[in-house]
Amino acid sequence: MPLFIPSPSISSFQLGPLTIHIYALCLITGIIVAWTIGVRRWHARGGTAETFETVLLWAIPIGIVGARLYHVLTHLGDYFAPGATQHWWAIWEGGIAIYGAIGFGALAAWIAARQQKIAFAALADALAPGIAVGQAIGRFGNWFNQELYGQPTDLPWGLEIDPAHRAPGFEQYATFHPTFIYESLWNLFVFAALIWADRRFRLGRGKVFALYVALYGFGRIFTEHIRLDYSYDTFGPIRFNEAVAMLICLAGVALFAWLWKFRPGREEVVEFRSATPAEDGGAPSE
Repeated sequence: MPLFIPSPSISSFQLGPLTIHIYALCLITGIIVAWTIGVRRWHARGGTAETFETVLLWAIPIGIVGARLYHVLTHLGDYFAPGATQHWWAIWEGGIAIYGAIGFGALAAWIAARQQKIAFAALADALAPGIAVGQAIGRFGNWFNQELYGQPTDLPWGLEIDPAHRAPGFEQYATFHPTFIYESLWNLFVFAALIWADRRFRLGRGKVFALYVALYGFGRIFTEHIRLDYSYDTFGPIRFNEAVAMLICLAGVALFAWLWKFRPGREEVVEFRSATPAEDGGAPSE
């Protein structure tokens, strides 16, 4: 008999008067792990914890807002169609998009990096492997919410979905592709590939981040193709997010190739806080 993967029976629990959503715990755990890996790599590059924390404390909340905004805009029918029962502001119910998180978070990090006078490309390189691991952990939130699964399958690792969570038109099927596992495993591969390439070729000047974008986009093409997000817009047989994944992959490849040719090597200095002469004889002050 096939040993299908069961879905969790709960997605939240009570802690006194508080409702703790496991989806949120997965996201928070992913952020903590990404932060830990990133700050260690930033230290290894010569950066300080102060600048890292300042940039990330801006980038993380703005990235979360961007992730939710992107998801809502690409799933308008789930929230604003007649009879829709989901709330656009209830992020704990699930529904964030890594495209929005990376886009908005990167913009916020770039602005903060300029204010802190640090090399944004070096910071992005330090963060990229941790982001991949954080995504691998965060995807388990979809498992607890029974969402973003793939097409029906009878493979031994098929994911059991309760009838209440099955996509319209697929109520007669019980098991589906566990895309959260596929993407988590791919993200762990991306992490290993980035660490290996960084050590082997001494990558810098944004090349680790560009490689992350290319590899993540490549893997996301396949998971997007089999997911049952029925509210997605399409371009013929290609879903909107599938097309976005293709563009992201190509952009990452192009950026990596350009950086490899025109920005070789790695930054020797990643923080550029300029000192100013003191009034009492020229000693630098900060």
